[in-house]
Amino acid sequence: PPVVGPGAMRAVRVLQFGGPEVLTLQRGVPVPEAKDNQVLIKVHACGVNPVETYIRSGGYARKPALPYTPGSDVAGVVEGVGGHVAAFKKGDRVFTTGTISGGYADYAVAAADRVFPLSDKLDFRQGAAIGIPYFTAYRALFQKGRAKAGERVLVHGASGGVGIATCQIARACGLKVLGTAGTEEGMNMVLRSGAHQVFNHREANYIDKIKEYTGMEGVDIIVEMLSNINLAADLQLLSCGGRVMVVGCRGPIEINPRDTMSKESSIIGVSLFLATEEERQECATALLDGIEAGWLKPVVGSEYPLEKAAQAHEDIIHSAGARGKMVLVP
Repeated sequence: PPVVGPGAMRAVRVLQFGGPEVLTLQRGVPVPEAKDNQVLIKVHACGVNPVETYIRSGGYARKPALPYTPGSDVAGVVEGVGGHVAAFKKGDRVFTTGTISGGYADYAVAAADRVFPLSDKLDFRQGAAIGIPYFTAYRALFQKGRAKAGERVLVHGASGGVGIATCQIARACGLKVLGTAGTEEGMNMVLRSGAHQVFNHREANYIDKIKEYTGMEGVDIIVEMLSNINLAADLQLLSCGGRVMVVGCRGPIEINPRDTMSKESSIIGVSLFLATEEERQECATALLDGIEAGWLKPVVGSEYPLEKAAQAHEDIIHSAGARGKMVLVP
C-alpha cells in the first residue's frame, strides 16, 4: 500500500448510514494515539462480520456517532502502548475483540483488556477471524446454551465464521456435532472443522434427513445463523428440553408457540455485546487454551484490500454460500 506520510494512514470511513457504497476509503487520516490503558496496533488483517453491515445501514440497535470506522477484530503488531499498559510492548503479535478507533484501517487503537497475544501457530488473517465469531460461538454454546459433553448440537449455517468456530469448539468439548452448509466446498469445510455429519441446506428435504439421522431423540441445541428462515423448522428438530440459540437474524418469521410446549423447549437470543467482563474473560481463557491445544484453527475464506470494503459488505450478505471467514487485508 502507498505510504501516506508519517502520522497519517488510510481508513474506511462511514460518513452517513446506508448501503455498502457509504464505505469510503480516506487517505491522510491521522494515526490514533494510545492513551493510558490503550494499545496502538499496526493492522495486518481485520475480520468482516455481518453485524458491521447492519450497523452501517443505520437500522440496528447500536448507532455509532458519525463519522466512524467499522471493525472490531484486528490482528497485527503492537506499534505503541499507553502509560498504564504493562502486558504488551512494541513488536508483540496480537489480536483484538474490540477497537476504539475502528479496524478497517492501517492502524487501530484498542483497550488493553480487548487485546490478546497471537500465538505463532496462527497467521494474522486467522488472528482477525477469532474475535466476534469464536466469542459468540462460545457464549452461545456454554454461557447461554449450557451445553454439556455428549449432547447433540446442530450448527444451522456452519460454514461461515461463527459456524466453523461453533463446530470446532463443540467438537473439542465432547459434543456430537451436526452442521449444515449450502455448497460442496462449504460442507467439506464443516466436516474438516469437526462436524460428525453435514447436511446440504439447499436440498428441499434436508430437514427430513436431519430428523432421520437424529431419530426420536432430536437435537439438544441448535445454533441458528438465519433464524428468520429456519426457526419454525428448528422447533421441530429439538429434543425435550432442547434450545435454539438465536445467533443470526435478518427479519421476522412466523412460528407456532405450541411447538415449544410439546418439548418444553426454549428460544434463547445471543448477544456478545451484553457479555459481562467476567464472561468475556471466561471466553478468552477457553479460546486461548484452544489455540494452545491446537483445536482452535480459524478457516479464512475471501480476502479483500481496504479499498474493496464495500464489495466485502455486499458479498458477506449476498454471496451464495459461506466458505470460511472474510477478512480485510490493508
